[in-house]
Amino acid sequence: MKKIMMIAAMMLMSTGAFAQEMFLKPMVGGTLTTFRGDVENNKMKVGLVAGAEFGFMFNENMGVTAGLLYAMQGSGIKHDDDKWNMDYLNIPILFNYYFIPGLAAKAGVQPGILCRAKIGDLDVKDYMEKFDVSIPLGLSYEFSDFVIDARYNLGLLNFLKDSHGTYWSGKAYNSVIQLTVGYKIPF
Repeated sequence: MKKIMMIAAMMLMSTGAFAQEMFLKPMVGGTLTTFRGDVENNKMKVGLVAGAEFGFMFNENMGVTAGLLYAMQGSGIKHDDDKWNMDYLNIPILFNYYFIPGLAAKAGVQPGILCRAKIGDLDVKDYMEKFDVSIPLGLSYEFSDFVIDARYNLGLLNFLKDSHGTYWSGKAYNSVIQLTVGYKIPF
């Protein structure tokens, strides 16, 4: 009897292990970005985002993803033709909850590293903070291993360094809408 119970327990444990799924999801898409804070005359700027996320499903309803995304962010200024172009290497870490098969709500934290910052042709990276943190909130829909993902990334840190009263002074935070298409590769 003990052997039968032991075999049954091992079968149940192995079934639970197979229910867990890991995957890699390359993704590409677009961003609509602007600033919140003391920056006046903001308007949306269109950019690109590309990268990949690694995911792990705990069960049918819950999972986590961690990724590496290169994102074009920034803003256009209404009274000036120059655009603020800021490129970040973002690291989204998200909890995913599936309400129904294929439809997930997601939330987490996203550290970001500033790679490039320009206003028009002027390099302004030295006037910007090198590190950013955002709270990503979103929804995704999966079908046939394709994933459509929509997120809003709410910037938490002021990205303007104090520059002693120049037009850089004040507080500004990233505000990013991101829409991507990805493909889940299970392993």
